Amino acid sequence: MTAPVCLALSIGALLIGLFAGFSIARSRARNPRRPPGPTVSELLGRIVEASRTGVVVLNHFGDVVIHNPRAEELGVVRSNQVDARARKAAEVVRETNQLVEVDLSPLESRGGRTPEAVLGEVRPLGDGFTVVETDDQSEAVRLEATRRDFVANVSHELKTPVGAMALLAEAVLDAVDDPDEVRRFTTKVLHEANRLGKLVTELIALSRLQGAERLPEMHAVEVDAVVREALGRARLAMDSTGIDIATDAESGLLVDGDRTLLVTALSNLLDNALAYSPPGSPVSVSRQRVDGFVEISVTDRGIGIAEDEQQRVFERFYRVDKARSRATGGTGLGLAIVKHVAANHGGEVTLWSKPGLGSTFTLRIPAHLDPPSLEPRVEPVRAGAASSAAVPSKAVPSPAEGHVNDHGGTA
Repeated sequence: MTAPVCLALSIGALLIGLFAGFSIARSRARNPRRPPGPTVSELLGRIVEASRTGVVVLNHFGDVVIHNPRAEELGVVRSNQVDARARKAAEVVRETNQLVEVDLSPLESRGGRTPEAVLGEVRPLGDGFTVVETDDQSEAVRLEATRRDFVANVSHELKTPVGAMALLAEAVLDAVDDPDEVRRFTTKVLHEANRLGKLVTELIALSRLQGAERLPEMHAVEVDAVVREALGRARLAMDSTGIDIATDAESGLLVDGDRTLLVTALSNLLDNALAYSPPGSPVSVSRQRVDGFVEISVTDRGIGIAEDEQQRVFERFYRVDKARSRATGGTGLGLAIVKHVAANHGGEVTLWSKPGLGSTFTLRIPAHLDPPSLEPRVEPVRAGAASSAAVPSKAVPSPAEGHVNDHGGTA
């Protein structure tokens, strides 16, 4: 092969290679290779799917283009059809190009954990499309209703003893020449004043427990000491009702908490049991450790609580028997305080009850994880509560057992 021919072939091969490389480069420039991972649109879709608010996109006909599962949970979309109220709001948005707020709360309560208050905002997206964003406002609505009820109840509860004291003071002035009447009316004034003082004290305590003040630091607390002190506080009520509170043997159990608050909680449970039990009926206190918790149970053979009222008894100012509660001087705050004391200790209060059989309230507090190896210290019994130190070895059985044993022990 001659030199000119070889040169021509070499130049041809070079031109072909350059053309091929240029073509490949143009092809890559026109169709760049997709980088690994999701696209922006896919990420946006994932955000919509994972959103804690309901999201629904509607076209200019009001039909659902896309929605997330939360929109179905809130009841805004059913069978791929949007709520009629949201559709109507979307029409207004398309006409005005302005944001519209709409109440999409269920027209009928569905019960359970389903939302009761759903609020939505409808915004324009352009080209006739709109987006409906919805959120569950049930908790906020419930808290606002609770706040209104609380203010109304406090106003009423404070007004009652204050009004009674004013009337009784007038009666004292009218009966100034009759010592017996003066003594009778002043006794009632004292009763109303004590009731008012107790109400204010419990309102302050409840306010502190709900976060108005910083809670005290937790320390290892002897459960037996808490039971003894609470029994001492209940001594006067026990004497007036003729009810002896039986307890089980001392346990040596410890919990992490604040002793004063725990005594207050248990005292409220004991006062509640004594107030709603017939004179002479059995009331008992027991303590045990279960699954890392110390359970202190108060059992009575009182009037019992219907199932539909068992959660409401922990609400502020709620009373199962209003007449009995007022007669015994109850404020309706005792069980609410117990609930918050338990919650602030990382525990809970539970209730078992049957109308006509009685009730068992159980205060569950996390047990102390590192109990001391030494024997528990025995605290001296305060004056006036000495009788509460002696406890029987057997407590009154729980109402769940279905029978009542005689007992002769006193707290």
